[in-house]
Amino acid sequence: MAKRGSGMKPKIVIVGSSNTDMIVKVDRIPRPGETVLGGRFITAPGGKGANQAVAAARAGANVTFVARLGSDMFGQEALAGFIRDGIDTQFVILDESEPSGVASIVVDRHGENSIAVAPGANARLCPEDIMAARSAFESAAMVLLQLEIPLDTVQAACHMAKEQGVPILLNPAPAQDLSEVLLSCVSILTPNEIEASLLSGIRVTDEPTAEKAAAQLAGHGIPTVLITLGARGVFVHSDEYTGMISSFEVEPVDTTAAGDVFNGALATALADGASLPEAARFANAAAAISVTLLGAQTSAPTRKVIEDFLAGDN
Repeated sequence: MAKRGSGMKPKIVIVGSSNTDMIVKVDRIPRPGETVLGGRFITAPGGKGANQAVAAARAGANVTFVARLGSDMFGQEALAGFIRDGIDTQFVILDESEPSGVASIVVDRHGENSIAVAPGANARLCPEDIMAARSAFESAAMVLLQLEIPLDTVQAACHMAKEQGVPILLNPAPAQDLSEVLLSCVSILTPNEIEASLLSGIRVTDEPTAEKAAAQLAGHGIPTVLITLGARGVFVHSDEYTGMISSFEVEPVDTTAAGDVFNGALATALADGASLPEAARFANAAAAISVTLLGAQTSAPTRKVIEDFLAGDN
């Protein structure tokens, strides 16, 4: 992607979850009822919303994060991390009644993972919190959302963004059914294979099925659909471009948050004026870099690292 000409960072509002990830590296993911002795254990900041906020900030966006954390040690540490990354935290609420969200993550030797989440304070992020953040929406170039918070809060954020004429990028994860009303608000939808299969009713396994599912989802009035296909890349469906954007070949260490890094980088590039193919390639590069490192937010690359990676691939 070309470097910014103006030097101004695009403004992005991200509404979503924040968790603390507790990660165990194992040879293979345990079957039900099985105990597998693991190796390295680390605690790292995570949560889909927070991961995407950090990824976008490092990729070059001016990010405002709207979220609820517990007022416990995990929440205080997460807040300090956002501030270190230059994220505007004026709409991050420290909740006195619920603990911070946590995620238990098992990562196997191939970098694949299994995740269980206790949402904690994330479940209390409410439409009133969105209303309180109206000023951030008014000046945003993009709003980025996911589904680890209550759906009525996601819907409120969609209404707020639409009211302000701000494009909405929805990463529909974790996979769940969504209303026609919510989908009709979305400008850019970024499901993976599982999420695209659930939303479209078409089982996505390869490029042809991704193309069919993307066309079906676009029929809900969504102008741009990108279906992420892991190491194969992303299938893009829009008036501007339709087809595969290939990923980059790397040796994976941990795929945790690769999708979040992709979405944060994609939102940044699009808000910065990149074409859809340019933005998808930039996001693919960011995701590829992230899987070579352990952890969620710890693996999100900076803009310079992404640009150097892309320059080296040319």
